[in-house]
Amino acid sequence: MQYKALALDLDGTLTNSNKEVSDTNKEAIHDAIREDTKIILASGRPEIGVIPVAKELDLFRLGGYILSYNGGKIVECKSGRVIRSKTIPTDCYPLICEACREYGITLVSYDSEGIVTEDDESEYLEKEERCCGCKARKVDNLIDALKEPVIKFLAMGDHEELIPLKDYLNDTLGDQINAFFSEPFFLEITAKGIEKASSLELLNQVLGISSDELIACGDGFNDISMLRYAGMGVVMDNASDEIKQYGDYIAPSNDCDGVAHVIRKFISA
Repeated sequence: MQYKALALDLDGTLTNSNKEVSDTNKEAIHDAIREDTKIILASGRPEIGVIPVAKELDLFRLGGYILSYNGGKIVECKSGRVIRSKTIPTDCYPLICEACREYGITLVSYDSEGIVTEDDESEYLEKEERCCGCKARKVDNLIDALKEPVIKFLAMGDHEELIPLKDYLNDTLGDQINAFFSEPFFLEITAKGIEKASSLELLNQVLGISSDELIACGDGFNDISMLRYAGMGVVMDNASDEIKQYGDYIAPSNDCDGVAHVIRKFISA
């Protein structure tokens, strides 16, 4: 099989434990581009958190795609063309925010400047700041502070405390939103139907590529849909056993240049 596209999760997949892209992975990605392989950065991060990686890989010159917010937004790097931007219905905002307050859960969202939150003291907020490469901005009222339509909210806290919030949001707003875990401590809230697989399917239609011609690499719960969708679903060795069951192939870990291994084995061999 000749693979024509490569979808890469970032955290725990393309980037190492220091949130860096190794020179080995960069070189392999550039080799894949020379083989006319479409590179898709498919992340739960907001767009502002993916752009630095795309710049580091020179995708704005060489070509590639940013699939951010777990698929809520798709942008072509070279042209800046927005292929998809699906926002959460505005009438859901108050209920989501109030539910998080009642459950004592920190909630963040994003604007063009970065992360916005009412609570900047969560122990988990630093993890999101590291991923996005920016500090959170504390506001008095999250809804009032958001000047742009919301593509994703992120609730963060201990897993056991997030489970009832997840169930409540899906039971109450399940016809309009989807609440799901990307990490045990991160509860993603997006518009209904948004996930990496559905957005990759849309992008593949634009590119004229079938799912069989796609390799997807990931390590987290939010990667499961694209691992199942892709012709070749690759799970990193650092993933949990629960995620590994969805892989057609287990690659070396994110700290051992697993992405480069995949490219050399399946694309530029």
